[in-house]
Amino acid sequence: MHSNESEEAFLPDAGDASERTSRLQYLTRVAEQPLHRALGLTDGEFDRICELLGRDPNDFELAVFSLLWSEHCGYKHSALLLKRLPSSGERVLQGPGENAGVLDLGDGEAVAFKVESHNHPSAVEPFQGAATGVGGILRDVIAMGARPIALLDGLRFGEPGWMFERAVSGIGHYGNCVGVPTVGGEAVFDEAYAGNCLVNAMCVGLVPKERLTRAKATLTGGLLVLYGATTGRDGIGGASVLASQELGDEDADKRPTVQIGDPFTGKKLIEASLELTERGLVESLQDCGAAGLASSLAEMARDGAGVDVDLDRVPLREDEMEAWEIMVSESQERMVAVVRPDRLEDVLAVCRRWELAHAVIGEVTNTGELRAFHDDEIVGEIPAALLTDECPRHRVETRPKETSPAPVADSNLGSRRWIYERYDQLVGSRTVRRPGLDAAVLRLDGNRGLAVSLDGPPVGERDPFGAGALAVLDAARNVACAGGEPIGLTDCLNFGNPEKPEIAWELEQAIEGIARAAEALAIPVVSGNVSLYNDTDGRSIPPTPVVGCVGLVPDVRRVPRGWRRGEKVSVVRGASNKLLLGNDWLAFEAELIGLIWRAAAGLSLVHDVSDGGLDTALAEMAEWSGVAATADVPDPETVRFVLAGDHVPEFAEEVGLV
Repeated sequence: MHSNESEEAFLPDAGDASERTSRLQYLTRVAEQPLHRALGLTDGEFDRICELLGRDPNDFELAVFSLLWSEHCGYKHSALLLKRLPSSGERVLQGPGENAGVLDLGDGEAVAFKVESHNHPSAVEPFQGAATGVGGILRDVIAMGARPIALLDGLRFGEPGWMFERAVSGIGHYGNCVGVPTVGGEAVFDEAYAGNCLVNAMCVGLVPKERLTRAKATLTGGLLVLYGATTGRDGIGGASVLASQELGDEDADKRPTVQIGDPFTGKKLIEASLELTERGLVESLQDCGAAGLASSLAEMARDGAGVDVDLDRVPLREDEMEAWEIMVSESQERMVAVVRPDRLEDVLAVCRRWELAHAVIGEVTNTGELRAFHDDEIVGEIPAALLTDECPRHRVETRPKETSPAPVADSNLGSRRWIYERYDQLVGSRTVRRPGLDAAVLRLDGNRGLAVSLDGPPVGERDPFGAGALAVLDAARNVACAGGEPIGLTDCLNFGNPEKPEIAWELEQAIEGIARAAEALAIPVVSGNVSLYNDTDGRSIPPTPVVGCVGLVPDVRRVPRGWRRGEKVSVVRGASNKLLLGNDWLAFEAELIGLIWRAAAGLSLVHDVSDGGLDTALAEMAEWSGVAATADVPDPETVRFVLAGDHVPEFAEEVGLV
């Protein structure tokens, strides 16, 4: 048993009297258990750490293990299942395993994109939770050497109340301040998310193929430069104490684990990072996100490299920070670069010009170890592979359960204009098609464009296989309606406690649904995130896989803009979503999506029919176009797409039912 003093040292400082009282109550509970349990590690995991090290870890090392072996960082319950997802293809330049996935767009240009969750922080403090979720996903794309050009957000709340308003404000505040347009996403209201909201953020960026940057450190003797914001105590324990545990009555205790964002520093960080990569001044680049320096340096040191870090050199904004606090702080707006010694002065000059805190904090070695120094002593020495490759991988018991659709709240069928108009949609001058209907479109080089969409399962969907497959199909349909050929996917898997057999089954089934739909579309899943333990007081959220899709638009001058008076409106019918989601159904859907994106360039408007049915789809098209339409359609429940234009393609009348 570790001492109570050690246990208290790993808890963040509290502010007012109520928080101090909560902290003391929490300490009382912690004092009754070993430190490794308080940090989220099981007895078996602690024993495994001792076996791997050949000794007991000290408290500093135990803190690092607790973060890197947390569910949020280590994917203990999902890593084996994720191997099912297709991730290769002729366009893939970088698949899963890096900060973001990257696809070749041709003509020397590539797109980097990823979606991530910030659910638990947003449930505790929605403004900062949502804002720092945006900041974190921006840095993931920056770390690939890409300039962010678009943000999308997926929000699921119990109701459009105070918490939702705060999250929307946080997203708008950060995105608007850094100058990256928010161009799409979804907002869903369902009582099932009342205790555990979902805030998923997606970022899309562009990078010349030759400037693609990765995190892995390969340059022995390279210097580690930390730059961006200074380091404080905010966010300590975010990946373990907050993101890898269920929520409950003690949520107020977890407020200090929520990170605090500074979008103005974030903007400077974007520009400095891009200058460093454009000038070829960095060998590797890594975001400081979950688990802070501990995670960043472990990821850089994997595959045989080693890292020595001197924590005394880290620029701090708080006095008397302990070594472990500096190592695991999740203070925002920070990056770590590997720099050749002969380019160091150029790198530091860039940091000074952008007025960013910076310091050389260590170097790359060939020891294979992550070694940390403080006060001229080694405070931790861990083989880096133990933190990454040896993270536990659990095969948990699964148990199927009966599912049935949930009712759709009326708040899901109204316009979302009041939400997305609070976001800057045009900054950057690339936005060709704004948010509001299906996918947004951003201009690439010449007349080419990129269609982007982020979608979860239909409102009320509770079948996990269907949720996964339909999230993929809905995202791809939206891209197709904007005239884009779907070329790649990213996913964010939001589920409850995977230690419950029913939830483990949902996760397994949803991944299978995503995989089957991606295979039918013949496009890869190149990045993503898993968010588990989305439970409050023992109640799990419904299975909610959220999928982002990017699509290549041949000519942005022919993107559907809106229907006009007197044009012909037709429909395309297809299989009902309630039918068995078999391979034949998915193959049909994939073929239909292919027909739609090819036809869209010759139409004035295309829209898929989803939540709310045909009537809602027609109302959305009318709002988008500013012109109402009347339609008399038999069997409206079978309609999958609505097309408008002077020359509606023949297949609109020929596809028929299957």
